[in-house]
Amino acid sequence: MADENELELDNGGGKKKKMMLIIIIVVVLAAAGGGAFFFLSGGEPEVSEEEAAAALDSGEAPAEVADAGAAEVGSALYVPMPRPFRFNVPGASRDRFVEIRVQLLVRGADNEEIAKKHVPLLESTFLGVFSQANADDLATSAGKTSLKQLSLTEVQKVMMDIEDKKVVEKVLFTGFVMQ
Repeated sequence: MADENELELDNGGGKKKKMMLIIIIVVVLAAAGGGAFFFLSGGEPEVSEEEAAAALDSGEAPAEVADAGAAEVGSALYVPMPRPFRFNVPGASRDRFVEIRVQLLVRGADNEEIAKKHVPLLESTFLGVFSQANADDLATSAGKTSLKQLSLTEVQKVMMDIEDKKVVEKVLFTGFVMQ
């Protein structure tokens, strides 16, 4: 009879230990989740356009203003060109086939909408710039950088003619294949 009472006490103690272990694990996981949220959600406070303009007037450069001649202050948005550009380029030894995937960095939702509205014009501008390239230049990183810069200049010039502002801040090659 004493053995049965001891067994019942041991079972009750085991249940308490399991319950306590589960509670400790839940508390530790909740604390870890809260800590991760705290560290990952923290960041620099956003700067309004008025504060950025005031900082520029006073000679300070806020973090969001990368370039004073850039399009506009705002959040960075990326506008992908719907299709990759595929074309042949002449080279010294032989012609090469090139495929370039392009995305445009714009600031603010207004510029994003303008860029999306003028995608056919932008594609035409890119094709005009890319048709002037040659394979020997595109084989080097300096040649690719030069092509990006020339593309940006031409796109900004076209957008200034149409919208009276530089809509595109940067041209990004997200894919570049030359065979």
